[in-house]
Amino acid sequence: MSLIPFRTKRSTGMEPGLTTLSDFRNEMNRLVEGFLSRPMAAPSWFDTVQPGQWLPAVDMAETDTGIRVRAELPGIDPKDVEVSVSEDRLVIAGEKKSCKEETGNGWTHRESSSGSFTRSIPLPESVDPEQVTARYDKGVLTVELAKSPTSTSRKVPVLT
Repeated sequence: MSLIPFRTKRSTGMEPGLTTLSDFRNEMNRLVEGFLSRPMAAPSWFDTVQPGQWLPAVDMAETDTGIRVRAELPGIDPKDVEVSVSEDRLVIAGEKKSCKEETGNGWTHRESSSGSFTRSIPLPESVDPEQVTARYDKGVLTVELAKSPTSTSRKVPVLT
């Protein structure tokens, strides 16, 4: 893809500005091609997401004593969610299932979909796995993690 539809001659040393303009054009072409080949503001984990795969939105807040992670899991049964903590990561995994059905005058339309997700969140500091709680309320999973100088791993039950 070329932004400028003309060709330039390579500089022979007699035309000092021509090489600079050519280099600028090549760099602009490279930047625009890179920009157009990738969605805007794509996070670094974007390349690992498969087409059609769903990942929950996650917010993280840190205080002096702990870390709070909130994940939006609308329509997901808390029994289908697994939370685990290991050294420097919080992993939220689960399965999303949905079934929609409409009926009318002599017709029925039904759509079903399901899929699993795993969201691995790097933690800014080590946490105490024994002091981790997970609560699910109205489609939002809130995980509270207490900071600790040492780290191990443990599975966390999700409470409703």
